[in-house]
Amino acid sequence: MNEDTDRRFSTDDTTEKTPEKGKKPLLKRILKYCFFGCGTIVLIFACIVVWIGSLVHSATSEVSTESFHPYKSEKKQQKYLDYYAEREASWPIAFENRRVETSFGQTFVKVSGNPNSPPLVLLPGGNATSLMWTPIIEPLSQSCRTYAVDNIYDYGLSVYSKRLKTPDDYVVWLDELLTGLNLEDDVNLMGLSYGGWITSQYALNRPERLQSAVLLAPAATVLWFESEFLMRGASILIPHRHFAKSVMYWALEDAVKDPETRAFVDLFLDDLWMALKCFKFKQLVNPTVLTDEELRSIEIPTLFLTGENEKIYPPRQALERLARVAPQIETTLIRGAGHDLALVKADVVAQRILEFLAASASVGSGAETDDKEPLKVLPES
Repeated sequence: MNEDTDRRFSTDDTTEKTPEKGKKPLLKRILKYCFFGCGTIVLIFACIVVWIGSLVHSATSEVSTESFHPYKSEKKQQKYLDYYAEREASWPIAFENRRVETSFGQTFVKVSGNPNSPPLVLLPGGNATSLMWTPIIEPLSQSCRTYAVDNIYDYGLSVYSKRLKTPDDYVVWLDELLTGLNLEDDVNLMGLSYGGWITSQYALNRPERLQSAVLLAPAATVLWFESEFLMRGASILIPHRHFAKSVMYWALEDAVKDPETRAFVDLFLDDLWMALKCFKFKQLVNPTVLTDEELRSIEIPTLFLTGENEKIYPPRQALERLARVAPQIETTLIRGAGHDLALVKADVVAQRILEFLAASASVGSGAETDDKEPLKVLPES
């Protein structure tokens, strides 16, 4: 018995422990994870490169003659048209839709206001439509005959038949559009963001057709974009709603703070996301910064408005440059607003615009007006 016990203890003591099955050295596990992690990153990067390449090819190829152009398919076309019709029902005043043929395609315009009132043509921002004017269209249309345009080479119901490649192309397009709307001269032209840049180009090249120009936070035009805006804006190309929302909430920060105006931001986000899903990609003409000489050469009454919290460029620097090189351009700084000035301060902005238009009409008629202030800050403290 003692011998068996001794043998048992002897066996237990001499038995070697074997490594647990499936357990690998730490270094091998780290190398494995690094390999798969790097491989995944390379694959994602390759997919992005291929996808961007396909977008560039789509944007530079011949204009399609398919019946559903400029949409991706017939199904996408119908989806967007149904969506647009639903959104259009929220237009707060009576309107009529017009379609004007130009050499660049058919342009869609929403017309409101008294036919006998002064004409005010509205150009939307980039990646937007005439629906962006919804928060401010009512007060403007009480004093003006408003023409809210869907940019011929952007989203909305306009259909381009030829690509726009230079600023001069926009000038020709607007020439033909105004003629098609029977607006020969004494036109008031206003644009926000990218539409503001187009407005500046038309004011430079066709001043004889305009009574005045209003530049609402124009893209570039006075200063080049901040690097943060360019980097954030590029993320919209990533096909996920999160990135579009992130950019829009950042750029329209003041509007997001209030539930009422945030509801409009969410609608604009829906507009953008629906368009990104339904339209073929196209490369917009890059907006430019006007030279000192170009800014000085603008002779028609011109109003520049920017929010104190503008994100696309430093607003104070823009105002300082205009005061230095083009003092004939009236300037207004809107407190408590950024690129969303026409949304969060709609009443203040509309009132300032209408005051300016009335003064411009007086100048055009030869009536005397008070000297303009070099800079207005609204609302006044």
